[in-house]
Amino acid sequence: MALIKLGKDPESKVGESPTLYFDEDSDTYLMQSWRVTDAERLSQMDIPAHETVVEFPRRMMQFFPEVTHD
Repeated sequence: MALIKLGKDPESKVGESPTLYFDEDSDTYLMQSWRVTDAERLSQMDIPAHETVVEFPRRMMQFFPEVTHD
């Protein structure tokens, strides 16, 4: 599996930043970010047991090629 690191949150502290990766083999994105644990927010979503929810800042959108047209 060839993961390509696309970008790290430029405003996060060292070792604490959300990071965006692209998996060339599966043509999918992977986001290392903050796990959502707020019960009120989670109750508004239908999340299967095999999935989780992560949150990332809007400023991270710059790293998606579809947004930057790279």
